[in-house]
Amino acid sequence: MSGIVQASIQMELSEQANALLRSEMTAPVAVRALVDAGQVQDALKLIARLLPKRYAVAWLCQCARDQALNPEDRAGASLAEKWVREPNESNRRAAFEFANAGGYKSTGAWLAAAAGWSGGSMAPASQETPVPPPDHLTACAVVAGINMLAALVAEKFEARRVGFIEPAMTLLNAGGAAAGGA
Repeated sequence: MSGIVQASIQMELSEQANALLRSEMTAPVAVRALVDAGQVQDALKLIARLLPKRYAVAWLCQCARDQALNPEDRAGASLAEKWVREPNESNRRAAFEFANAGGYKSTGAWLAAAAGWSGGSMAPASQETPVPPPDHLTACAVVAGINMLAALVAEKFEARRVGFIEPAMTLLNAGGAAAGGA
C-alpha cells in the first residue's frame, strides 16, 4: 500500500479527495491535486500525515510565527518549538501536559498537542503502563492547529489555509515525505 493511500485512510480523506488520488502519485503531486481541486481540508490532512512528525510540527510552528497570538497561544507555540529543536521525552511531556491542561480549546493547546502527541505516552506521568498515541495523531493536531491559525482572520480563512500549505510543500519537495515517520 502506498504512503499516500495509507495516509488517506488514516486521515479519513473525503470521497471526493480519494477520487483524485492515485497510488503512483508523488506526495507533492497528490497534495497539489487536492489544492487545485479545492479540497483544501483534505490537502492539509494529507500533507500533515505525509511529513515526518518533527517536520509537521515545525511547519505548524512556522505558520504560527507571524501570527498575532495571545500569551497562552504563544506559550503553546514555544513548547512545540522547544520539542522541534530538542525532541526529547521531557519536552514532549511538557507540551502534552500544556495541551491537556488547556482542554484542547486554544490555538496554543493544539500547537502543543502536535508535539505532545508525537510519541511517548498519553497516560498521566504517574502511570507506569504507557499508552502510546496512534501514529497519525500528530497530523490530526497539526491540521487542527493550522485551521485555528487560519481562523484568526475569519474573512480570509480559506486563503490563509492555502497559503499555509506552501511552506509544507517546500518540506515535501525537499524529500520530507515519510508517511508520518519520526
